[in-house]
Amino acid sequence: MRHCLALDLKDDPALIAEYEAHHRNIWPEVRAHLHAHGVTGMEIYRLGTRMVMLMETDDTRYDAEAMAAATRDDPKIREWEELMWKFQAPTPWAGAGEKWVAMARIFEL
Repeated sequence: MRHCLALDLKDDPALIAEYEAHHRNIWPEVRAHLHAHGVTGMEIYRLGTRMVMLMETDDTRYDAEAMAAATRDDPKIREWEELMWKFQAPTPWAGAGEKWVAMARIFEL
């Protein structure tokens, strides 16, 4: 299944460059965590400070709530997520403490 999510970055060119550098070489633990929870593919696009993530999942293994719980329980993944908050800013439509927010598909060809 394909998921489309949005998140903003802080409007600081140096922070944006650092964020992109981290994503050119994500930690092996992050890659393993994603694969272990059924994420089979992921792409992140940026326009200005707005990011869009396309995530492909194997729905026989992917469970967003289980993945979130595993994130909270894994110190290395928590460390990555805390580091990412240095760069990220919630969109105006995000709830309190919410990061990536699912987007609604409005057209398909």
